[in-house]
Amino acid sequence: MILDANQLIAIRQRNDEEVRRGNRATHGYPAHTVQNLLHTIEALKKEKRKWKKLAQARGKALHEIGDIAMESNGSHES
Repeated sequence: MILDANQLIAIRQRNDEEVRRGNRATHGYPAHTVQNLLHTIEALKKEKRKWKKLAQARGKALHEIGDIAMESNGSHES
């Protein structure tokens, strides 16, 4: 099951309410487990953004290296 941003927000709000209720929380509701899962999701999002940024920087660097190599090749042929 894939959750969109709105569903994650709704789950977070419901869980925050359960955590705030403390001893009066719904019996059997795994508030701390859900909280840990939501923190894991956020950490994974941050990792994904980090790796995406790194891949973009790598692609840019490879493009620049290719341009330099092409310029270098062209100057040797003349």
